Formats: sequence, C-alpha cells, structure tokens
Amino acid sequence: MTIQIFSLETIDTPTGRMRIITDDEGRLRSLDWDDHEARMMKLLERHCRADGFSLRENPPTSAAARALAAYFDGDISAVADLPTMTQGTEFQRKVWQALRAIPAGLSISYGALAARIGRPGASRAVGLANGANPIAIVVPCHRVIGADASLTGYGGGLERKRWLLAHERAHCSTSDSPQLHMVL
Repeated sequence: MTIQIFSLETIDTPTGRMRIITDDEGRLRSLDWDDHEARMMKLLERHCRADGFSLRENPPTSAAARALAAYFDGDISAVADLPTMTQGTEFQRKVWQALRAIPAGLSISYGALAARIGRPGASRAVGLANGANPIAIVVPCHRVIGADASLTGYGGGLERKRWLLAHERAHCSTSDSPQLHMVL
C-alpha cells in the first residue's frame, strides 16, 4: 500500500476560508470551506480508497490557489481548465464532467443534467453524485438547481450557493452566455 501525500493550502475568500488539496502533479483533489473540513476529509478518504493519504501544509502558491483567487476577484473562467483528479464511480465522473460543461452564469436542473448525460430518469442519482463532488466551484455543482428554479441543497450551504451564482452572473458578459439563467 502506497500512501499518497497531498499539499494542503488555505485561502481567504468572500465566502469563507477555503482548503485546497492538490497532488504532486498539481491536480486538484479536493476543495471545500474550513467549516466543512469533516465532509471534505470523508470524501477525500472515500476517493483515495485503500491507499490512504497524508497532508502537508504549504503556502497558497499552487495554480489552483491562484486560479481560485482570480475566480473570487471576478475572473470566473480562471478555474475552467484546472486539472482535477477524483476516484468516483463511472457515473459520478460522468456527472462531474457534465457539471464542468455548464457555462458560468447559467444553471441547470437535476433532471436536465440527467438527460444531458443520457440518463433522463436519474435526477436523484445526479443529486447524489453532486453531493459526493469533492471539488467545489471547479466542478460547479452549485449551478444545479431544482426543476422549479429553486435553490436546493449544496454541500457548502445555500447562502454560499446563492452567492456563487450571483457572483458568476455578475461577472459573465452577456455576449458569452445567453440571457436565460437556466439551461433546458
């Protein structure tokens, strides 16, 4: 058994202090707020499986830390191409990939996202995959809303979800995305 060693960085954001975990190849492994550290560690343990991991604290110098700082400063696209690495199920990875394809400034319902991945009856499973997403913001599960356009659960809390959606809409140009707030 090989124990994986990851770097842990923390940054201050308008939504609270965030913890960033990357591997030696610079891939983002986990991202969440300080007040959700227990959830973050549980998801990371699940995704690392039997190999195990340890964390070494580093100053925030990674590409992920710089991209997130830019995102919170208004450059919403700064996180779009960050490399990530997760060990979810095939279905989860498919959902997470589809999440990254939702344009910033827009939102989509669980049912519409399920249909996009070819599983139109799997909106609940899509919701569970969203809940198991270990990489907040970069894999933007906050962009998924209820069929009635209501804000539904978010691992970081509904206030953060509301803030993130408003932040993205405020910083996305209308020429880059349609006027509609929901993708059908």
